[in-house]
Amino acid sequence: MKTKLDLSLPIIGGCRDADLAPDLVRRGWLKAPGAFMLGSLAALSLGEALPAWGQTKSTSTKDDINILNTALGLEYQAIAAYQVGAESGLLQKPVLDTAVKFQTHHKAHAQVLAGTVEKLGGTPVKTKAAGEYKFPVADLKTQADVLRFAAGLEKGATAAYLGVLPSFHNRELSKAAGSILGDEAMHWAVLLSVLGEDPVPGAFVG
Repeated sequence: MKTKLDLSLPIIGGCRDADLAPDLVRRGWLKAPGAFMLGSLAALSLGEALPAWGQTKSTSTKDDINILNTALGLEYQAIAAYQVGAESGLLQKPVLDTAVKFQTHHKAHAQVLAGTVEKLGGTPVKTKAAGEYKFPVADLKTQADVLRFAAGLEKGATAAYLGVLPSFHNRELSKAAGSILGDEAMHWAVLLSVLGEDPVPGAFVG
């Protein structure tokens, strides 16, 4: 019988302030064309480790720990990316407030993942310095650039968690990953809406 883990995720503010997005668009803050390559670069950056991760079928607690540590590393990357955006000086309120809230969500994800790795007897991976992630900082010149980059990260994270859901040896871990996936998808939708794009571009994710 597999150990049932306490993987309930803390609710921190939620994404219910998505109604900020239409107001931002009405004010004309984000009418300038987005840098579409920034979203692609973000997804690629986040996804460097994803092919192997998504193809890994866990057969043991050790495998589960490896998967969780990969997820933890990606959450640390998202935290660092939002820090870069927040410190860029390009975000106006309430966009900055929402970005900081999303970063707080990623910190909560990381806390849960690290705690779960420890409960399973593993050692959580450590975060890196922001410079080690090689973010395209020089290309972030407008608020829309920052949001396009963040949207790419959230899209990549959504796909990553979706790909790994069936892989866990301990099925309780799939529930936690699914909860995080839902939050990443809400972030992505809010960011697309703020950019003036369709927040739900399709019936399926992936």
